[in-house]
Amino acid sequence: MNPNDATFTCLNCGRPETAGPLVALRYNGDQAWICSQCLPVLIHQPQRLVGRLAGAENLTPARHDH
Repeated sequence: MNPNDATFTCLNCGRPETAGPLVALRYNGDQAWICSQCLPVLIHQPQRLVGRLAGAENLTPARHDH
């Protein structure tokens, strides 16, 4: 498949890039995509991404000091 023809999807909800903005991320040498609505999951509840993002079980949620 030509990478220019690929449609990327959110690693959490599966939303395609044609339905909303996706943010690229790299972790442990792998690239993934997450939509703007699911970005808080990555920041505050990364354990919910176990099985969807390799190594997510090793991520620590952001602290809430506000």
